[in-house]
Amino acid sequence: MAYTQQEIEFIRQHSLDMDKNRRFPKAVLDFIYDRRLFHLFVPNQLDGRMTELPEAARQFQACSRIDGNLGWAVTIGAGGGFFAALLEHDVSQQIFARREAVIAGSGMPTGTAKRVEGGYIVSGSWKYCSGSSYATTFTANAVIEAAETSTESDCTVSASVEKEIRAFAFHPEQIRIRPDWNAFGLRATASHTIAADEVFVPEHRTFMFDKTMGFENEPIYRYPFLPFAQVSFAAVAIGIAEHFLEAAEALAVERGGGTYVMDKLKKHSDYLRDFTTTFYKSVEASWRELLLQGGISASTEAEITAASIGAAKTALTCGQALFPLLGLAAAMEDSEVNRCWRDLQTACSHSLLRSYS
Repeated sequence: MAYTQQEIEFIRQHSLDMDKNRRFPKAVLDFIYDRRLFHLFVPNQLDGRMTELPEAARQFQACSRIDGNLGWAVTIGAGGGFFAALLEHDVSQQIFARREAVIAGSGMPTGTAKRVEGGYIVSGSWKYCSGSSYATTFTANAVIEAAETSTESDCTVSASVEKEIRAFAFHPEQIRIRPDWNAFGLRATASHTIAADEVFVPEHRTFMFDKTMGFENEPIYRYPFLPFAQVSFAAVAIGIAEHFLEAAEALAVERGGGTYVMDKLKKHSDYLRDFTTTFYKSVEASWRELLLQGGISASTEAEITAASIGAAKTALTCGQALFPLLGLAAAMEDSEVNRCWRDLQTACSHSLLRSYS
C-alpha cells in the first residue's frame, strides 16, 4: 500500500503533538484502523488482511518513514496477529474479528501462574508493552508454579517438575498499566509496564508458542518468530532513517547546504539504499524457501538475523554520522530532524537489533 502525499502530511501534522503528549490522537488511530494495519498477519476469515512477510516489511518501512511512532505501533500491533494461530478458533474470533482489535504484551516470562480448576491464577508485571493505552487484549508469559504436596510429617515440599512457561490472553479490565514509558524517542507508543494481580484466566485463553491450534495453511505462521521480529524491526529502522535523511537534507538546504554536509548526506543515503536492497533480497529469498520447503533452514535464519542487524546498524549510522553536522537547529527537541533522530536511536536500542561483534 503506497501512501499519498496528502496522507503523509495528514499524519505528520500530528507528529509534534504525538511526541510532546506521548499519545496517539484518535485521528491517527482511525487511520490505522481504517487501513487494517494492525491486521496484516490476521487470517482473512477473522476480518484480517493477511500479508506476505516481504510486503508487510515494506509496509512497516513506509509507515516508519511517515512517522516513527506510527511505524513502531503498526509493526508491534500487527505482530500480535501471530497469536491467531495459537488460540482456539472461537477465542481468536473474539479477539481479532473487529476493527479496533490489537494486542499489547510481552514475551518475557516475568509473571507466575498457579493452576486452579478451569484455568490459572496469574500475577506479575511485564515491561515495554507497546500499544498499552489502546490495546483490546493483553498477552504475557508466566512461569507455572509447581504443585505443592503434603508429606506424612505435614511438611510441604514442591514437586520436582520441569519449568513450564505459558502465555495468557487478558481482558483489558484485568490489567493495570504503569505509565513508565519515559524514553526520549518513540514517545507516543505507550510502551508501558503492565501488571496483573491474582487474575483468573480460563484455560481456553492460554496458549503455547509451539502448539498451533488452526490456520496451518497460512505460511506466515511457519516463519520462525525471532527472524520474523528482526525483519519487522529492521524495516522500522530503515523507514525512520529515510525520514531522518529527508529532514536532514531539508535543514541543510535551509541553512545554506555546505558541500561537506551535502556530500555526507548523499554518501549515507546511498549506503542505506544499497543495504536496504540487500536486506530485502534476503527476506524475499527466505520467504520463497518457506513456500517451497515449508520452513527455513538454520543457515537462512542466521542470514536473516545478520541482514536485519546490518540494516539497523546502517540506519543508525546515518543518524550518528550526520546529526552532529546539522547545528543547533537540529538540537531543538521540537524540530523534525530531532524527533527522527531520537526515534531512530530508540528503535535501534531493541535487543533484537543489537550486535556486539
